[in-house]
Amino acid sequence: MRAGFPDFRLGNVLATSFTGTLSERFGDAVERIPVPRRLVDWLAEYGLAVDSCTPAQLDRARELRESIHAAATAAALHEPLPADAVQVIGDHSVAGRAAAVLTPGGERRWRLASSSVEDALSVVAADAVDVISGVRDGRLALCASPTCRAAFFDTSQSRTRKWCDMNTCGNRQKKARFNAGRAPGVGLLSSGPCAGPR
Repeated sequence: MRAGFPDFRLGNVLATSFTGTLSERFGDAVERIPVPRRLVDWLAEYGLAVDSCTPAQLDRARELRESIHAAATAAALHEPLPADAVQVIGDHSVAGRAAAVLTPGGERRWRLASSSVEDALSVVAADAVDVISGVRDGRLALCASPTCRAAFFDTSQSRTRKWCDMNTCGNRQKKARFNAGRAPGVGLLSSGPCAGPR
């Protein structure tokens, strides 16, 4: 990644990975696309290469990101989807021109009609529609980290994932629990049959 900017937290699901370009929303928030060039970089990571991005396009991208986050959060909580978020996602989905193409290896790739941010964001919005509407196999959930609460798409067999990313939020929470168990006076063994950590 480019020096001086926070690394991207890349995932397997385009729409929820896009919402992860703002992380730690309830802690010390980290903006991972602080300048237009970083949006270009993020889109390229997902095969959505664009030539350039203006500050106005970055603002619209962030509006889409927050709309996806709001709608995905509501869906994960089984609450009504916010009408304004649904409108923004729909507007972005129809604004661009992109087509799904099949690779020789049998994978789906997106071909943008032009190398514009609008075409790329339409793909992100269309992915959000699939994920939030339940068309794709999996479930929306919220990260168990109280400072994160990112929406993520759980495709695990059991559908019981707790963290948006085990390498970040999951490890941080496990470390916090471990350190809490090492606090003075905690975890002392007793002579009873229930000795040990709880």
